[in-house]
Amino acid sequence: MKVSLFVTCLSEMFYQNVAKDVVEVLERLGCDIDFPKGQICCGQPAYNSGYRKDAQKAAKQMIDSFENSEYIVTPSGSCAAMFKEYPELLKDDPKWHARAQATADKTYEFTQFIVHVLKIEDVGAEYPARATYHTSCHMTRLLKETDAPSLLLANVKGLYMLPLANNYDCCGFGGTFAVKMAPISEQMVDEKVRHIEESTADLLIAADNGCMMNIKGRIDRTGKPIEVKHIAQILNSQTAEGGN
Repeated sequence: MKVSLFVTCLSEMFYQNVAKDVVEVLERLGCDIDFPKGQICCGQPAYNSGYRKDAQKAAKQMIDSFENSEYIVTPSGSCAAMFKEYPELLKDDPKWHARAQATADKTYEFTQFIVHVLKIEDVGAEYPARATYHTSCHMTRLLKETDAPSLLLANVKGLYMLPLANNYDCCGFGGTFAVKMAPISEQMVDEKVRHIEESTADLLIAADNGCMMNIKGRIDRTGKPIEVKHIAQILNSQTAEGGN
């Protein structure tokens, strides 16, 4: 099965190891990975800020870049959800609308692809830890994926999952929201961190780099002894020490 990696801006700039883990997991599951070099930002920051023309320009570049892909997989539910917006974004452009729909239809978030396309729920991972999982807004509310991460984590050997109170609450990132509404964002992430502490978990797992960056940043600044990792890092772990 041929898969094109949509790496996302945050993975490219800050979390290259997450992208590496995504590739290694998918290759282990039998996928042939390529990386279209024409890919850029998906256009979500512009789209969410009301700059529709700029978002359309980004969308067209991405559609061109992934035109020949069989499947598009990304380690971010948020960015995958933006690809699903392309048909609406380009609905008034007959030249691009059908291509936008084709791109949207073959785009999947990483865990969603493993569970729903590859039909795999156990990737053979091992990661001994007491952990809890942050449910990201865009992945659940826009992409409407609620089961795949939990199904995969339930089969990680040695991983003990703890419930997270109010897991449906936003962490406060929201892309440009964290910049434009910083005081509100700070209060939201403080509440999220408090619930993580109350869970007694030593590790927070997230499936979106934006959420992970925001929560980890607050945890680090407040000196909390809690690790934060992307789900790809957990699923790519196969040793008793919890490393790759």
